[in-house]
Formats: sequence, structure tokens, C-alpha cells
Amino acid sequence: MAVRPSRAVSVIAGCAALAGIAAASPAIAASDQDGDRVAVAGSTPAWATPAAKVGDTDAHAQRHIQIALSLRDQAGAEALAKAISTPGSPQFRKTLTAGQFNDRFAATQATVDQVSDWLRGQGLRVTGVSSNRHFVDVVADTGTLERAFGTQLATYRHKGKDGKIQKLVAPEKVITLPAAVRGTVTGVLGLDDSEKMSTPQNVLHPAPAAQAAGGANCATYWGQTVNTSVPQKYADQSNVLCGYNTAQTRGIYGLTSANTGAGTTIGIVGAYNGATTLADANRAAAKFGSPPIAANQYAVKLPDGGFNNDPTCEPDSWNGEQALDVQAAHTAAPAAKLTYYAAKDCRTLYDAMNRAVADNQVGIITNSWGNNGGEAGVAPTTRAQMDSIGVQAAIQGQSLMVSSGDAGDASAIAGKPTPQFPAANPWITAVGGTSVAVNSANKKQFDTGWTSSALVQSGNGYAPTQDKDGPFAGGAGGGVATTYDLPDYQTGKVSGTKRSVPDIGALADAYTGFAIGQTIPGQGYFEFNSGGTSLASPLLAGMVANAAQAAGTDRLGFLNPAIYSLAGTAAISDVTHHSTGVWTNFVGGYGGVTTPTTQGSYLIDFDQKPQTLQSGPGWDPLTGVGTPAPGFVAALGK
Repeated sequence: MAVRPSRAVSVIAGCAALAGIAAASPAIAASDQDGDRVAVAGSTPAWATPAAKVGDTDAHAQRHIQIALSLRDQAGAEALAKAISTPGSPQFRKTLTAGQFNDRFAATQATVDQVSDWLRGQGLRVTGVSSNRHFVDVVADTGTLERAFGTQLATYRHKGKDGKIQKLVAPEKVITLPAAVRGTVTGVLGLDDSEKMSTPQNVLHPAPAAQAAGGANCATYWGQTVNTSVPQKYADQSNVLCGYNTAQTRGIYGLTSANTGAGTTIGIVGAYNGATTLADANRAAAKFGSPPIAANQYAVKLPDGGFNNDPTCEPDSWNGEQALDVQAAHTAAPAAKLTYYAAKDCRTLYDAMNRAVADNQVGIITNSWGNNGGEAGVAPTTRAQMDSIGVQAAIQGQSLMVSSGDAGDASAIAGKPTPQFPAANPWITAVGGTSVAVNSANKKQFDTGWTSSALVQSGNGYAPTQDKDGPFAGGAGGGVATTYDLPDYQTGKVSGTKRSVPDIGALADAYTGFAIGQTIPGQGYFEFNSGGTSLASPLLAGMVANAAQAAGTDRLGFLNPAIYSLAGTAAISDVTHHSTGVWTNFVGGYGGVTTPTTQGSYLIDFDQKPQTLQSGPGWDPLTGVGTPAPGFVAALGK
């Protein structure tokens, strides 16, 4: 499994460079004074161009950053992670504990101390170190950071996650470090604002008034309600679904009463923390048919120092994400424990993910967020941190899943088709999405790749909506990466020479949807159909928990080699194109996607390739190798 970044963005220094840090702090300071500094290639995002610069930054503004330290043996760690994750390998699923990983691969405490001493010598305040010694947390004002890292921070105009222009901070030129320090530092996170483009990947619920108006029109199963007063484009057309309940959602995948996820713990990574998450989940469980979540079944791991309520992160949007993730995972695996790892804001999500891995208290981790600007929207040194996090997770036997995104090929944001990050990282299981029809017996009638086209009624037919994104109204993210080579597990399954996204798919389309309950600040508690690949990832996490339970363990490790080995078997259902659609009186919104905002008479076409993505036989850029079949739970754990 040749999992590696392309040469152009490789920033991991060789092990021999570690010897350079052995000098004491005064030697490092002397090296700095002598001008012996080394550039950290890839420390600026692609969007920070001279043409986009609009001004300088406030020298007194405080920034929280993280110094990322390299593994002592990156190549050795990757080789071990591959062996532990590959079915048939003598080391398959023979994992290490977090302590064993740290002793063998993590930066030494001596390295942490010497780097911390250098940072303090530059006037930076060291506030903490992650338990796996991956990140050193630092706070300083902009002027001090500029002097320490040999750069200047500036403000740039950039198309943000909602497609609107926003102002983001980034270094004007690559940062530099003393040669002795550079040998162990792989990147500095937080000098640029790339992470502010990270957004939850769930549908934006309709306003309560529209929701209530649409409630009488929705179908409880496919075709149960059909608006015959509007044009019928398809013979099997349905009204928009009300949102599948527990029995319907579990029925899609053939889950039985024995599939509960007992003995496992699912980690959920997101920003902020909703005050009513558990109460809302139990209220929804009572309505839609799941058992309640016990008090000792749900835990929250808060960030040190509390939350940073940055309005550009849209804190309230993360409450909806948390609600969906918790309720979806619980529906699929009702006896699994759930631990929510909260980031202090949308700029520190990698830190929260690292905490979930470093703690090693959860065997399954789901992440329903990503950068809609694609790989190029994230500095290469930041992307490199996912290699270390993913490799550690694999060695410890943790399954790391990330939703593939809701903006399709992301061309409306990035300017060209690109997969989302971190889903594009080859150590991640990227989860795409499907539109699913469930019949009156709670069985899957059909599914197809999730990519929606919004059509508005025009006379006796329908015409494509003509907003900024044309008819595209949301869909699973996917495509071919530019920064990662084709991993071994995709060889023979995917054409080309680069990593392709996603790996597998699950229910995501909110027009078929999943019923949740959420308290919306200032408005009250509402129940509505939700979706996005934010739904697909925690649903898959729940099914992985069921597979671990069936195997008599709490973890199954990095999933991709096993998933691709199951492609074409009874464990995975190949998803192919199915032409149909649903009528609705409103069009939901997704981050980075422009859709109509007024009520009307709309038809949502399924899988008609409104951008460049469409499902088809074998691997496809909406659903990967397919979606879990009833045999998935038993087969994955073998």
C-alpha cells in the first residue's frame, strides 16, 4: 500500500536530521543569530498569491498555533501501518497501544523540550503538548510570530466555504527555521486561516415555516405520497421523503437486532459542543424508534482553554452537525458508546482529531467536516499532518472515517474539480453518498449515487434552476487527487495513477434522508429530515462498530484494504445509475452550494450528472466501490 504524498509536497525530514536537534538551546539560538535558517517548503496555501493580497495584519493580534513534530521513523511507521491493515499479512490487526507507539515512533521528550526552549527564546508562550508529542501548542502576537518564523503575515481575498469572498490570513512567503529545529518540525499550523474553510457536511434544514408547510407533502416511504397535480417526469416518482426512521435506516443495510455495536466506542470529531445534544438525541430516539442513550454511554472531551466563538466558524452550524452524527451513529449501533471530541473552533479540528487518536480510547472515529476548497486550499505542511495522524490510528487499530463532502466536484468553489481534504488523504476512509428508496416493508427498493439537480416547474414540465451553480443542488464529494499517488489498495479497482475519492458510500441524500431532532437556538426543538455525507460517515461508523462486535473486538483498524478486498462480493452492493426524482416545495441548502431560497414546485433529479460526477458499475466518484450490503457486518471483521 504505497501511501505517500507526491514528491512535490513531501515535507517530512529524514531520520538523520533528528541528530541536528541534539544541540542545547544556546546552540540553536546561535545558529539562528548566524542566519543559518532553512525554508519550510509548502508552508503557504495556494490561495495566498500577491494578486489576492489586500493588506497587512495587526501586529498585536494574538494567534494560537501548533508546532508539528515529525515521527522518528515515518517510513517504518507507514510500513507497519500497512502490515497491520492488510488482510493476509502476518501482522494483520496485531496493533500497538498508544504507549508502545509513542515509545517507538513519537518525537522524544528531549526533542519536545528543546523545541519548546527555542520557542520560548523567541518570545512565544508554550501552552501545552499533545500526549503523542505530535503538536506543541503556542500563543503569541503576530509580530512575534513573524520574527520567529522569518515571514510576514498578510490578509488575502479568497472564495470561502459558502462561495462568497472572505478575508483570510496567511504568510506572504514560506516560513524559515534554524537548521537544528527544522530537522524535527514538519509544519506550523495556524499561521494561515485555511482551516476556517472547514465546514460541517450536513444539509441546512429548512426554516421552520417551510418545514411545516412541506410536512404534509412528504412521503413516509418511497411512493407513499405522490403529488399528482404536478408533472410526472418519472413513472416511479415520489414526493420528498419525511426522513427515514430507525427501522427504515437499519433495514437499508439488513441490520438485525443482534447488530448493536456492544463493546465498542465510536469517536466523533467536531467543533464546539451543543448543550442539548444528548437530550435532543433521546427525544428523537423515542420518536423514531431507537433505544435511549444512557448517561454513561455518551461522553464529551472538551478542549483545553475553552471555546473560541469565531463568527467565521459559524458555531451554531456545528450544533446541527453534532446532533446528526450522534443520532446517526446511535441508530446504526445503539449499544456502542459515543465520545465527542470538541475542537475549540473550526481552526483546530486537526488538533481534536489528533486527540482522538492519541487518547486511543475509541476504536472508530468519524469526522463529518472538510475543506470545500479541495487539496489546494490547505497548505502542504498542514496536509502532511494527516499522514502522521492516520498512520498512528492504523497502527493502533483505529478506523478513521471522513465524509467526502457535499459540494460534488467542488468546482464552484475551487475553480476546477477536486476532492475535498482531509477525505483525499490515503490513510482516511472517505465516505461518499447515496440516494436511497425504502419500500413499505423497510427494505431497500433501489439506490443511486447522490448528486442532485434542482428543476423548477415550468408549465407542463420542469426547467433547470439557473442560480450560480446551475441545477446542481448538492451531492457527494469525489474525484481524483493531485497530491497523492494511487495507494496499493486501489490498484486494479481504480484507473489512473492518483488517489481517488471516495472509498465507499452510505445514505446521504436529505431528499430521501434521515429523521433527526434538534433544538435550534432561539427557535425551539424541531424534527426534520437531514442528510449530507455527514450522515453517511457516522452511519458507516455504526456499521463498523457492528462488525467489530461480531468479530469479538472493539476495533478493526484502517479499513480501506479490507473494503477494497470485499468489492465485488456479497458484502458490498455496487451502486449504479437510476433515473428518478422527488417532488418538493423547497430546496435545501448545503455549504458551498447555491440553491433557490423560495418555496415553489420543484423536482429533484437523482444522479443526472449536473457536474462531472455520476455513479456507475465498479468504483465511481460518488459511492466508491459501493455501499454496505447485508453481508458487510459479518465479512468486514474476518
